[in-house]
Amino acid sequence: MKHTLTLLLALLLSGSNQWALAQSTGSIRGQVLAEGKPLELATVVLSGSGMGTATDAQGRYELQQVSAGSQELVISSIGFQSQRQRLTVVAGQTHALNAQLTPTPAALQEVVVTGVSRATELRKSPVPIAVLSRREVHLNGSNNVIDAAVKGVPGLSAVTTGPNISKPFIRGLGYNRVLTLYNGLRQEGQQWGDEHGIEIDQYDIDRIEVVKGPASLIYGSDAVAGVINMLPRLPNGPAGELHGDALTEYQTNNNLIGTSLGLHYNRNGWQYAARGSYRLAQAYRNALEGRVYGTAFRELNLTAMAGLEKTWGSTQLYTTLYDNLQEIPDGSRDSLSRRFTRQIFDGELDDIKQRPIVADADLATYRINPLHQHIQHYRLLSRTRLKLGTGELHALLGAQQNIRREYNHPTAPAQAGLAVALNTYNYDLRYAAPAWQGIETTLGLNGMYQTNTNRNATDFPIPDYSLFDVGGYLYLKKTFGKLDLSGGLRYDTRVLRWADFYVGENPATGFPQQVGAGSGLAPQFPAFRGTYRGLSASIGATYNLSDRLLLRANVARGYRAPNITEVGSNGLDPGAHIVYLGNRSFGPEFSLQQDLGLSAYLPDAELSASIFNNSIDNYIYQARLNGPDGQPVVLVPGNATYQYQQGRARLYGAEATVNLHPRALPSLLFSNSLAYVTGLNREAQLLEANGSAAKYLPLIPPLRTRSEVRLTREHPWGRLLHPYVRAVLDYNAPQNRFYAVDNTETRTAGYALLGLGAGTGLASGPEKREWLQFFLQLDNALNTTYQSHLNRLKYFEYYAASPTGRRGIYNQGRNLSLKITMVF
Repeated sequence: MKHTLTLLLALLLSGSNQWALAQSTGSIRGQVLAEGKPLELATVVLSGSGMGTATDAQGRYELQQVSAGSQELVISSIGFQSQRQRLTVVAGQTHALNAQLTPTPAALQEVVVTGVSRATELRKSPVPIAVLSRREVHLNGSNNVIDAAVKGVPGLSAVTTGPNISKPFIRGLGYNRVLTLYNGLRQEGQQWGDEHGIEIDQYDIDRIEVVKGPASLIYGSDAVAGVINMLPRLPNGPAGELHGDALTEYQTNNNLIGTSLGLHYNRNGWQYAARGSYRLAQAYRNALEGRVYGTAFRELNLTAMAGLEKTWGSTQLYTTLYDNLQEIPDGSRDSLSRRFTRQIFDGELDDIKQRPIVADADLATYRINPLHQHIQHYRLLSRTRLKLGTGELHALLGAQQNIRREYNHPTAPAQAGLAVALNTYNYDLRYAAPAWQGIETTLGLNGMYQTNTNRNATDFPIPDYSLFDVGGYLYLKKTFGKLDLSGGLRYDTRVLRWADFYVGENPATGFPQQVGAGSGLAPQFPAFRGTYRGLSASIGATYNLSDRLLLRANVARGYRAPNITEVGSNGLDPGAHIVYLGNRSFGPEFSLQQDLGLSAYLPDAELSASIFNNSIDNYIYQARLNGPDGQPVVLVPGNATYQYQQGRARLYGAEATVNLHPRALPSLLFSNSLAYVTGLNREAQLLEANGSAAKYLPLIPPLRTRSEVRLTREHPWGRLLHPYVRAVLDYNAPQNRFYAVDNTETRTAGYALLGLGAGTGLASGPEKREWLQFFLQLDNALNTTYQSHLNRLKYFEYYAASPTGRRGIYNQGRNLSLKITMVF
């Protein structure tokens, strides 16, 4: 009897609850169409809640138990423009709401996470953002991930020191003005150095996002020119199954061998991934010089990830290891034969003209020669996203250690010339508040703490130092019909300091060494404390002239605190063969950039054009140091001496792309791009002293165009999936606008490079699942002899003239690259 009464009471309460629920909720049903036909699997979501559904084969949907009152539905589907509709739900009633979606090019639906406060559609960003997929990276043969990005993004270039060292430049600005990220974590690896590359595994990158323009508002200092975000692959595929890929690569020019194995697994929201990659290469070659001594390398990368994805949000933990042995080229040669020679003595005993010629066996080898760099980079990264109602809290915490050794003593190969350890701790907190009155608000706080320590070395270009960065920002975004407005403010503070740093002679070896304060010597780096503050701001707009025509405009003030070498350097960087001298009086750089762009997404083409103008106050640049007699100062024999200067500069230019994909011939893609930038000195004193030689800024890339014709079969051809053939013509105009003071730079001739490629996927089983991918690429097919204007090896020359009339080292010659990826 007791149990019967309990059951009756439960039924009564259940019925009462159901009745109450029915009295406070209603339902919505309808049909979603596209071009007059039912659209299956379109998503219908009740905004601000977790309630949603998908349409059936007839395009119909139904949402039940929708709370009474004003509601907003978001209807979306891949390849179609999303639609928002509002209605008032009356309790106990069923409401009809139909939708007609308009087809939209995929580029308009692309979602980006870089350069904006939260993930947003690419078309809503007022600043130019380029996206490069993993497949596009694979299509291009490249020696490192920056080179791959340069080939796919107009306006992006790179300063190179051999095939495995590339430093990104955006619209003529680089070094600490470009912020490189790994999954949102800023890359800190002594990036001030000319010969310091990016410590990231290119085989692990799934997507590259490039912001072309000041992004200081979101990221603070070092993003004054833009941001490159390398996003790794996330676990995907059926739950409860282990999947992965195995990649192998071979390049004929330097006999590069690359291998990579990646595994991933997910189940019940848990995610796991791991990857190991190894690459090794001999010295590269060209038609003029044969193999270039000092350009071989070996590189090991290990990556592991664990994460959890639930309704409350997600959290992910990444750890990476990078280990690279990289030879150091110096360009010394026999004066007549122009064959490369090797250094065998230190100091005064080293006679350039008496160096022995490098044997052929030492050029075509995977052995790393005694003069080399050893770079180790360790990274620990935590990313967490918490849903707080309709808002979200994002937290990023990271720890990095970069250990860099440069061995430049042939008589003591185990003694490092440069040995520095950089420890960096990063934090980034961001709260995306619920929309209020249609305004999306984001509050953020980020920065880092950094310490640098010199270890057992003989050259000390920078002191031991500590750095603390903190910055907070407010970002707002609102849509007014066809107009999207966004902007915000940020304030940064950086504190840089170091104690007295003394250098004396090691009596046992004769080399310099770090000594204590009681040595009686004057400090090489007297104690210093500097505080830098800056205000960043941005305001931009995107106006939808139509569904396919967009107009973008943005004005931004960027901020960059001077880096350690610009303020504190006072010594030789052996890998760069340069003695750097800093300036303690420097203030922060501030830039004011205006961007204007127009994009058209037509049925048969995608067109875009943009122009920019960038004025920089307190612009920091290198200038060769001259004595009272007007001759270059030589502090260390065989090495140039440069002192940092500060002035004003202006950069302006344009970019354009024309991508044709006619519907009448869907297999054809004809893409074209153009990028142009001019950098002008605006420092009156420098111009007055040097005239036209100082008119232009250093390291400005020339006009560049790139055209590609690609034919891809859309439908399977037997077991072949998406087979393609392509031809690429990459043209770089002569660079006649260069920084000519003290012959810092010289004119660079123009050149055109032809590339040819082909590839396909292989399918298996009745469902034709792709399990193998082939990418074949022939770069510099005509074996053109050329020098890039941003190739540092162009200036590695010991003689005033050469018997061939050609000076410096030339770029890589013909190269055939084969990549094979097995997916399982």
